[in-house]
Amino acid sequence: MGEVSSNTVIPEGFHFQGTRGDIAGQLGLMWELIKAPLIVPLLTICVYICLAMSLMLFIERLYMGVVIILVKLFWKKPDKRYKWEPIREDLEIGNSAFPLVLVQIPMYNEKEVYKISIGAACGLSWPADRLVIQVLDDSTDPAIKDLVERECIRWASKGLNIRYQIRENRVGYKAGALKEGLKHDYVKHCEYVSIFDADFRPEPDFLRRAIPFLAYNPEIALVQARWRFVNSDECLLTRMQEMSLDYHFTVEQEVGSSTHAFFGFNGTGGVWRIAAISDAGGWKDRTTVEDMDLAVRAGLKGWKFVYLGDLQVKSELPSTLKAFRFQQHRWSCGPANLFRKMVMEIIRNKKVSLWKKVYVIYSFFFVRKVIAHMVTFFFYCVVLPLTILVPEVEVPKWGAIYIPAIITTLNSVGTPRSIHLLFYWILFENVMSLHRTKATFIGLLEGGRANEWVVTEKLGDALKNKSNVKGPKRPRFSFKIGDRVLLLELGFGAFLFFCGCYDFLYGKNNYFIYLFLQTITYTLVGFGYIGTIVPSY
Repeated sequence: MGEVSSNTVIPEGFHFQGTRGDIAGQLGLMWELIKAPLIVPLLTICVYICLAMSLMLFIERLYMGVVIILVKLFWKKPDKRYKWEPIREDLEIGNSAFPLVLVQIPMYNEKEVYKISIGAACGLSWPADRLVIQVLDDSTDPAIKDLVERECIRWASKGLNIRYQIRENRVGYKAGALKEGLKHDYVKHCEYVSIFDADFRPEPDFLRRAIPFLAYNPEIALVQARWRFVNSDECLLTRMQEMSLDYHFTVEQEVGSSTHAFFGFNGTGGVWRIAAISDAGGWKDRTTVEDMDLAVRAGLKGWKFVYLGDLQVKSELPSTLKAFRFQQHRWSCGPANLFRKMVMEIIRNKKVSLWKKVYVIYSFFFVRKVIAHMVTFFFYCVVLPLTILVPEVEVPKWGAIYIPAIITTLNSVGTPRSIHLLFYWILFENVMSLHRTKATFIGLLEGGRANEWVVTEKLGDALKNKSNVKGPKRPRFSFKIGDRVLLLELGFGAFLFFCGCYDFLYGKNNYFIYLFLQTITYTLVGFGYIGTIVPSY
């Protein structure tokens, strides 16, 4: 057999020599046979698809950037767009001027943080006789259930109307607990319900600032507050999360509230009109994003939502990689699964305008919940590296460099204090896009883990308390290999390293700089060297 050469995987000037029995020669010949008729056209199509998705994401980010500037400069603040005035005690009817409010605190084995949320709810400056606090404890650990119940009894002894509720099973998980909580007789006279996860701690004036929007504007169903994070400086992982979530609240929620009076409920740190929940069909457990599900259904009924950026609730970010990955699976899989189940319902809806339906389907769901994950992973971690091995296919610089740079710059507006971490944030988000893309496909195809619900672990003051343990015991950093070593991430790290080496030796675009840095990030995540490692004593 004659010489077989390749300008793609095999550098120019290098030749295979040998017979058909020569494995290297066989592989080289096979590559040459399929490259031009199959690989090049297929990869070219992938590049065009990725460029189209990048443009969609770019236009969406640019649109939101323009809107948020207009909102800050010209839009009226929520208390000017809607009627708002403080609710005061009436001399004749006393505290009856205040509507009866239910506060729900769902929890599941929250040993480290249960006191925080219960204490914060009991500290709300709302008349005690117009407030019902409901602790919905789905804990499976009897010791933790006993602790939570004792805490409720302690606050009840101080005159608070606090109810400790348990269920025989965890059917529906959080949605099931919230739904069951609304069925109790003492809730029937409540007009509004405020929901706080176990790690959330509202300020005392939370209800006094939020409830007037609902009390004086009957068309409003939801008031959503912004999250603030008490442990954002705990480690690099929490700083990365803060950057992503700050953009979500500063831009996405603000834009949705200002332009369409619609956005996704964040599941906690908000106040609902109970009548709106009932009108929308109540809580449903068909996906892992029961909060978004309810918000979309209420929005399709014509209810309006208000986001208050200056009303902030302290909360905790997951600081271990394992907890963060479980959370991101739920947050990526759930919206995709909900999109699959509701897209036709949205299209057929008669109560909202065509423009709002386009916004919900295209912007809210398709671009932000599907395209954003997929383009990050496929373009920058698969297609772009492959074009290095197939130089016949080129990616224009505007698609490979300029558009991503602008998108990244727009994403950084939420957290100016972390601007110096922006480049690492990009690398980390690229790594997490693998996990999110996988979860998105599971949701779209309704795969086996589509309804997997794992409660995000909260550490509270656990690390501080453990570090203060007296005695000669030393911490042991024990872990299971499966929990710490992520083979898929390590595999992609190896792939990118190979592409980087090839580009360093034979490439012309200097992509190897990015590829080597991305390889390092994949490797760090793959071996679990990011986030807090909790010692055991």
